[in-house]
Amino acid sequence: MCTHMAFGLQHVLHVQVYELWFKQILHEMDSIIAIFKEPYVPESSIGLAVGRLTRVVEIQKILIQQLDVLETMSPVSATCSHQTVSPPPNTLPHAMFVTQMNFLDFRDFLFPASGFQSVQFRLIENKLGLRVDQRMNYGARGYCSYLKERDAAQVHEAEGEASLFDLVEQWLERTPPLAAGTAFDFWKHYRTAVHAMFDEDERSINASTSLPQEAKTAQVEELASQREHFETLFDRSKHDALVARGDRRMSHAATQAALLIWLYRSEPLLQQPYRMLSLLLDMDENLVRWRYRHAQMVHRMLGVKIGTGGSSGYSYLRATANKHKIFGDLFNLSTFLIPQYCLSPLPSAVQRMLRFKIEPNASGAVSPALDAVPEAAAGVQVPTIPEAAAAAAVDKETQPSQPGK
Repeated sequence: MCTHMAFGLQHVLHVQVYELWFKQILHEMDSIIAIFKEPYVPESSIGLAVGRLTRVVEIQKILIQQLDVLETMSPVSATCSHQTVSPPPNTLPHAMFVTQMNFLDFRDFLFPASGFQSVQFRLIENKLGLRVDQRMNYGARGYCSYLKERDAAQVHEAEGEASLFDLVEQWLERTPPLAAGTAFDFWKHYRTAVHAMFDEDERSINASTSLPQEAKTAQVEELASQREHFETLFDRSKHDALVARGDRRMSHAATQAALLIWLYRSEPLLQQPYRMLSLLLDMDENLVRWRYRHAQMVHRMLGVKIGTGGSSGYSYLRATANKHKIFGDLFNLSTFLIPQYCLSPLPSAVQRMLRFKIEPNASGAVSPALDAVPEAAAGVQVPTIPEAAAAAAVDKETQPSQPGK
């Protein structure tokens, strides 16, 4: 088998394996999307979504590792693989390394094929929530222009459907404030804690004897900027202004709900939602890692040559790594995390709403922590738990409804 034939087999197998895994990812994503299309998402369904997202993340790890195999696209001989020649003693023949020249010999056989022709990858991007206006441009032609008419129609249809991002955002929006129906005002306590944290930081800066005045002024100004950034959590209009400017995508209500899950993720009924949101970050991060690894491989093998699909090659691939990130707002939640000791402890009544384990009550008898809440109320979304508990406290004979799920 000659060099370009060996490369051809490896390349074809590589692409086919990718497409097979893409098919599995699409299957998992369609099932997850179906779960979140329902107006009510029970705890058991969140568990299913977590399991399927975990499978997608593990598949992505395989796809990233597969690039290691692709980077070996060079036989040990620079000629036909059955015509190996022993190198002279004490030499390091170039044929023992990955030779870009070998790849260039085979690359000519690829034109005009390119990764742009992967229908399944475009469907994955759209189903995740990558918007058309978010995509990198690589010429006047649209991103579907490389596809057959039937395939392009399928991809365009996916653009108009509810994506995983849209459905998760709606699921979060249906989450009312923590401890709804009780006297506990989480956001009031959180805002007080944030202001106290910044006040302490500012006092520490001004009291420092090692910082020159110029540095103190710069740091105080940076603190003021951070204070203003935090205000977007409390002021919907400021948040909406960032959305209109393109700096954020997720709605104000969804952002608040996600932060609540992040802050109180150790509470039993919030562990699965937190795990699910974390897996969305893992999936997005793996796509970034895959694109970046792909870009570095192209840079190493081809430099800055034009891609076979007509893009700028390395420059295009590198730029998509960050620009095509979908769940950036969830990544940015870490900005709003504050030390645990700064958070006001949850009232015992609220803690009981968020627990499902069997524990002793005040009299020492063992009873369910959610004994006042019907089984259906122990769902995954925060709002239904306190609302159901509040309703049950008023009338234990009445079964509360499940708004927001």
